[in-house]
Amino acid sequence: MADIFGDEINKLDDESLLSLEDEITEEIDNTNYVFPEPLYRLKLEYSCEGVYATAKEVLEPGEYVIVPTRYGKDMARVMGKSKKPIGIKPQDVVAVERKANDEDLIKAKNLKEKEENAFKIFQEKVVTHKLDMKLIATHYLLEEQKILFFFSADNRVDFRELVKDLVSIFKMRIELRQIGVRDESRITGGLGVCGRSFCCHAVSDKLRPVSIRMAKEQKLSLNSMKISGQCGRLLCCLSYEFDWYSEARKKLPNEGIRFYYDDTNFRVTEVNPITMMIKMSGEDGRLLEIPANRLKQIDGRWKII
Repeated sequence: MADIFGDEINKLDDESLLSLEDEITEEIDNTNYVFPEPLYRLKLEYSCEGVYATAKEVLEPGEYVIVPTRYGKDMARVMGKSKKPIGIKPQDVVAVERKANDEDLIKAKNLKEKEENAFKIFQEKVVTHKLDMKLIATHYLLEEQKILFFFSADNRVDFRELVKDLVSIFKMRIELRQIGVRDESRITGGLGVCGRSFCCHAVSDKLRPVSIRMAKEQKLSLNSMKISGQCGRLLCCLSYEFDWYSEARKKLPNEGIRFYYDDTNFRVTEVNPITMMIKMSGEDGRLLEIPANRLKQIDGRWKII
């Protein structure tokens, strides 16, 4: 009975871990493509989305520019030059139309104030139409007569009547975008368990999908509470750090490897790629911890030098 109960617990744990994974999509391989230089990374401040762009004039970090986005022409902030673009296709690169002037900055500030009122109106109309949806952010495009409403919901929402109501109030184009839990965290921001800002909010929004395999590669506890973020999905940093761990482990022996040293057979019990230290246990009861640089692979076998 205990074995059966234990199997059920493990099955439940596996299912709960799989529910934390992102939907696996085809990874973008742009290693053979030469991106134009200089290539700038821009940021849409209202959604924290990254945009890669070229420009005819030199751009400095902190400046604002007008660029085409997937929502329409809008203002973006220059983050700096990008030497190694992450997670984008060549066709994703756009061209900066011009630098934002004082009039643009004043207009953006005024629209920001109007967004607060639009946010309240939207929430009121959601209650009126009895819709199960949570508004995350509201944004007026700078160069187009259009308002964006980002919302989250557990299921698909029929908001056709809501849109008609909003159009009659704002007298402009309305676009509703249903976003996932990761997108919500990217927009709202917050602090992770590490004490730093969410990776999706502060590092990059172009991270690859996160999988359980990444946690296993980093030898982390497969406890859903420890490897998931506040969004309820696997921690972004698992993806952000995965390549480093993968490369580091190629230069280190696997746990369980055995070899003869100091007249005793030893077995590797723990490999730490961060400290580059390796723990071993000997048949005579000794426990050793040595620097990884003392282990070399000679003729296909690991030996201590």
